[in-house]
Amino acid sequence: MDAAPAQGADDWARVTAPRKWSFPRDFGAHPEYRTEWWYFTGNLKDGEGKRYGYQLTFFRRGIRLHLPPASGPWDLRDIYPAHFALTDVSGDRFRSADRLSRAGPGLAGASREGMNVWVLSWSARMEGTAILLEARDGGMELSLRLHPRKPPVVHGASGFSRKGPAPGQASYYVSLTDLETHGSLRLPGSPAPVSVRGVSWFDQELGSNQLAPGQKGWDWFSLHLSDGRDLMIYLLRLEDGSVEPASSGTLVAADGSARHLKLSEISVSALGRWKSPHSKAEYPARWRIRIPPAGIDLTVAPLVADQELRTESSTGITYWEGAVAGEGVSGGRGVTCEGYAELTGYAGSLGQAF
Repeated sequence: MDAAPAQGADDWARVTAPRKWSFPRDFGAHPEYRTEWWYFTGNLKDGEGKRYGYQLTFFRRGIRLHLPPASGPWDLRDIYPAHFALTDVSGDRFRSADRLSRAGPGLAGASREGMNVWVLSWSARMEGTAILLEARDGGMELSLRLHPRKPPVVHGASGFSRKGPAPGQASYYVSLTDLETHGSLRLPGSPAPVSVRGVSWFDQELGSNQLAPGQKGWDWFSLHLSDGRDLMIYLLRLEDGSVEPASSGTLVAADGSARHLKLSEISVSALGRWKSPHSKAEYPARWRIRIPPAGIDLTVAPLVADQELRTESSTGITYWEGAVAGEGVSGGRGVTCEGYAELTGYAGSLGQAF
């Protein structure tokens, strides 16, 4: 089934039915939906075995659905925020930057024909099946080439990812969970870039006002297990302290096949807390993650405690997003894992950003 996009009262398309995906075209923009993002995270090592993490995220936020017929290059339809962060695990350092631009005459944008999104000098584009990432800000630099080793995974039991009980409280959510990665990065104060290799995760999500009233934020995890499995979990937290029943996850097998996980099949317990010296927000800082039907039981912790982003120059949201690692069991065998966690809504409201 591939229904025409439902329209809301503001005319932005809403996610109410499965979508017929067409890749690589659908890695491009979908401007009929109000909010869309291209999200890259990765765990890397240099030739000496030193560990790093990175995040590079591009957002498109619709301001108005239609431009007037006589519009010019400076007329505003969408805004394009972007976030960039590097984690130096051995140096216990974290640096982040953010920016915001309108499309203007080539300043920012996202192609409808395939992945080619940029905000000023930061970019993500596909070249054949590979994805090329470039970002530079002050002393931070990132230049990576990503190659998918598994096919795209569409999240959600019904072909789309529910975020609440009402129609339209959902998103289309697709991932490339296993991206072989190589390239270079540079940290502030470093004399030159270092060559790195590792694994990345790509998320693309689109929708229109998909969050339900009373949702305060979310805890999201993307984990690569050493047995070849990949695990995504998102838990939407409600203002009363409970978890939104529509929260769910996806388990991707080593062969690329995917299984939807209901909330009842997921258990995440916070084992510690960390208080930000910047925002004074308190975040969970160590977790036990269990998926009993899959025999998964992991203990996961941040690789650097302070990986909080404060995005005053773009989205205005303060959140924690950082490299994590752990160990445990999967299918009865001992495993290690690495990946990323994102924690939003602990340092104020998300407002109307999503």
